[in-house]
Amino acid sequence: MKKVTFRTKRGTVIFLLLLFPVWMVAQIVTGKVISSEDKEGLPGVNVLEKGTTNGTITDIDGNYSIKLKNPTSTLVFSMVGMMKQEKRVNGGDKVDITLQPDHYQLDQIVVTGYSTQKKSDLTGSITVVSMEDVMKSAENNPIKGLQGRVPGMEVTANGNPSGAATIRIRGIGTLNNNDPLFVIDGVPTRGGMHELNSNDIENIQVLKDASAASIYGSRAANGVIIVTTKKGKEGKIKLNFDTYVTQSFYTNKLDVMNAKEYGQALWQATVNNSEDPNKNNIGYNYNWGYNDNGDPELYNMYLPKYLDTNKTMLTSDTDWFDAVSRNGLQQSYNLSVSNGTDKGDYFFSLGYLNNDGTLNYTSFERFSARMNSSYHLIKDILTIGENFSVNRTSEVQIPDDNILDMALKALPLIPVRTVDGEGWGGPTTGMNDRHNPARLLYDNKDNKYAYWRLFGNAYINLQPIKGLNIKSNFGLDYTNFFKRNMVHSYVSGTLNNDLSSVTLGESYATKWTWSNTASYAKKIGVHDFDVLVGVEMYKEETIDFSAYKDDYLIETPEQMWPDMGIGTSKVTGTASGYTLLSYFGKVNYAYDNRYLASATLRYDGSSRFGKNNRFGTFPAFSVGYRISEEAFMEDTKNWLSDLKLRFAWGQTGNQETSNTAVHTIYVTDYGTGDPTWTSLNGTSYDLTGKGGTTLPSGYKKTQQGNPDLKWETTTQTNIGLDFGFFNQRLYGTAEYYIKKTKDILVQPPYLGIIGEGGYCWYNGASMENKGFEISLGYRDQTAFGLSYGITGNISGYRNKVTKLPADVENSYGGNGKGDNILGHPINSFYGYIADGIFRTEEEVIEHATQNGGEGVGRIRYRDLHEDGKIDEDDRTWIGSPHPDFMYGLSIDLSYKGFDLNAFFYGVQGIDVNTYSVKSETDFWSINDVRSNKGTRLLNAWSTNNPNSDIPAITALNTNDEGRLSTYFIENGSFMKLRNLQLGYTLPKKLTEKIYMEKCRIYVSGQNLFTIKSKKFSGVDPENAAFGYPIPTTFTVGLNIGF
Repeated sequence: MKKVTFRTKRGTVIFLLLLFPVWMVAQIVTGKVISSEDKEGLPGVNVLEKGTTNGTITDIDGNYSIKLKNPTSTLVFSMVGMMKQEKRVNGGDKVDITLQPDHYQLDQIVVTGYSTQKKSDLTGSITVVSMEDVMKSAENNPIKGLQGRVPGMEVTANGNPSGAATIRIRGIGTLNNNDPLFVIDGVPTRGGMHELNSNDIENIQVLKDASAASIYGSRAANGVIIVTTKKGKEGKIKLNFDTYVTQSFYTNKLDVMNAKEYGQALWQATVNNSEDPNKNNIGYNYNWGYNDNGDPELYNMYLPKYLDTNKTMLTSDTDWFDAVSRNGLQQSYNLSVSNGTDKGDYFFSLGYLNNDGTLNYTSFERFSARMNSSYHLIKDILTIGENFSVNRTSEVQIPDDNILDMALKALPLIPVRTVDGEGWGGPTTGMNDRHNPARLLYDNKDNKYAYWRLFGNAYINLQPIKGLNIKSNFGLDYTNFFKRNMVHSYVSGTLNNDLSSVTLGESYATKWTWSNTASYAKKIGVHDFDVLVGVEMYKEETIDFSAYKDDYLIETPEQMWPDMGIGTSKVTGTASGYTLLSYFGKVNYAYDNRYLASATLRYDGSSRFGKNNRFGTFPAFSVGYRISEEAFMEDTKNWLSDLKLRFAWGQTGNQETSNTAVHTIYVTDYGTGDPTWTSLNGTSYDLTGKGGTTLPSGYKKTQQGNPDLKWETTTQTNIGLDFGFFNQRLYGTAEYYIKKTKDILVQPPYLGIIGEGGYCWYNGASMENKGFEISLGYRDQTAFGLSYGITGNISGYRNKVTKLPADVENSYGGNGKGDNILGHPINSFYGYIADGIFRTEEEVIEHATQNGGEGVGRIRYRDLHEDGKIDEDDRTWIGSPHPDFMYGLSIDLSYKGFDLNAFFYGVQGIDVNTYSVKSETDFWSINDVRSNKGTRLLNAWSTNNPNSDIPAITALNTNDEGRLSTYFIENGSFMKLRNLQLGYTLPKKLTEKIYMEKCRIYVSGQNLFTIKSKKFSGVDPENAAFGYPIPTTFTVGLNIGF
């Protein structure tokens, strides 16, 4: 019995010993952690078994292996800059994790200008933008991708293929240049962001208030946008390929009259004026009479088969918007390779983009190359590096003429081509003299603008002792611009432009920046401080050249060069430049991670100003109080993760004026040839009276110098509150600011009695903006693996002009007798109040006289002056082009390999001037009475349509209804589904079989729908001025990594 028992125990031990390795393996969990942005492995991720001290970190490729203390447990994956994620696991599982970037994590490092800070320590107003969000929109300009994502920043653009955009941060602050300063890898520049490849950008930060931006002093009054490009990362070599194809559609076309509708409107306009409609000289022949009520009635109308006596143009029914447009196509291809070791890193990329616009023959093409590298010559002590890009862009813009306006006005009777298909349809006798817009686009297709740009910096970084960092950075921005503009002759019909010409233009600009900084950071107990001092030199030189020649016998691109013309030649050229010298310093201090303070001082000197005011001083300070870190808030830690109150005050400058504003300028107005040649204010004189081909020339003064010219100064006060709940799952910011600008540069008009050279720049205007900004977000992940997030922001401001010199007050609105723009927003609309339509003769009799233009069916204007007549005294402020508020809303979902994003953008409470469109859709007589009109005119007031709010059709404008009035000022509010994207990332087990690190495919659409005011009469309130149409687009894209 004992023997049996012993054998049983021995067997049990052997069995357990054999089972132990299996049990050990069963307790181990393995997997890989990747980033949601590039689908690449994340090294250094902390993997912790929840409730224990058991943990590990991922290796250089993102792989991990952890032995569990419990058979079933929860693993917590965390990393600075990424959202923490928990996953329930069982021993033996293989678990792959995708971490989302955490742009709101308090430990995130933010670039603040010449230095960096933790997000938790910021006391100024700075917005960090996720490039993952920006890349969800297929924009060739990364700045357009910021629209609606940065509270307080307004980005406006039309559908031009180049993607150029206008940026305003916290409103308009000056009467001059309002563009922000861009800083790319430490090098300041003023524009050209549409030339930058979005795939090369690592992150973008927007500095909005003076305390954040004052480190850039004289160029930071309009805000600062800091762009940091990508660097190589330690690990294996990364190869990435990104491509997308976008189809764009011109969906918001204006409804214009066809040939039949135009004929009806022409008949109505002439009979309303008691004229014979058959005397129209266009070709319409009407059969009409009067009904039993004595009202005119149209029975039939007829058109000839051909419009011209040579029978080259068939009478047509052309939709000119279709004739000048097409479906656009955009293609983008980007290839990059990067790597990093403890000895250095590199990032190299090549990119190509081509965007054929929705208007015929318009296009934008970009070639880009970038090389970023750094080398640690002495580990942790001496580093050198460079970041350089080369871009070549070419663009075919729409001609100077407003093509869409021409397409609206061109008569539908005119064919696009002649009957043989070779010639172009054009005006005939008695018809309007508008160009054929399709022909003008065709003739313009070879007028390309070519642009080369070399941009970048080289730097050396020395850390001789711990905490001390000395850096010297030299930046270069070199551009070369060339254009050829060919204008063809037009001699058909009533056109009188029978002279062809060519203008060549070339420009060279060299800008260099040399900045040298020293910073020292130290922590002593609960005291953290860092100090930065620096000096910076900037120089800009520009050379422009232009040559003109006209009268060409052969009008082909091969022949239209200056030496082939036989007409007049003109050559012009200029050179200009300026320099900037700056000294600056900054101190940051934090006590026990609770009390924060920052102070900045910059001293700038610019050659643009006179010797009496060449230098300007721009101070700023800010403080912060992290209430959530107080001991008495300890009980809130489980739900309150951040609560910080901020206050900031600072001054920034603006020196964006002419390089010659301070100088007295004399120029020649030179003439040759006929000795009797004269020119108004000309400087050529026939001193000998003998004539000849060359006349001696003197000079004339065009500008009076001002040695007292000085900086514009913007003072800004900012109060902010940052908050976060539930470990930053719910987070947000609220801010209020007051922004005042004084000493704004103006160049007022002058009376002719002063004589020549009366123009003079001086400081004399002031402006104020008050506004708010709120952002709020929530993100989380469900137990079954669905990640979701929603972020939104809203912002608004009120602008007003507070001071103007007396001689320029009425240049910005007003009646010239007392009212001016003071106290009103800049660029406000000033005009008459349109008070409906006269519907009866009694209303006409009882109302004030309108210079004889009043009548039934005409616009009635309000008599504000109550003097019984409508004149200039009845004008008032009727609208503001500044919105009450702007907003953006982003919704993100991801599950397993799928991801979905929907982004909405909107503007509320903005007034837009629709005159450029409405004058052609609602009126027959304001502009050319022989041009086509919009279909709204068919619903004009008449005895058969007495309730219409559109004035009666008339060929006479006796009521002066083209005057600026509330009839043209409309509510331009809108909300658009700006972007909707669905993506799918292939499973790792599949991509590894084909040697891929990642593979993501996606489809997206832009501008899919618009919600606008019911009273808006146009097609797109975002493009109310009838600029290049904003298209609806559909995109298919692919991201591959090896």
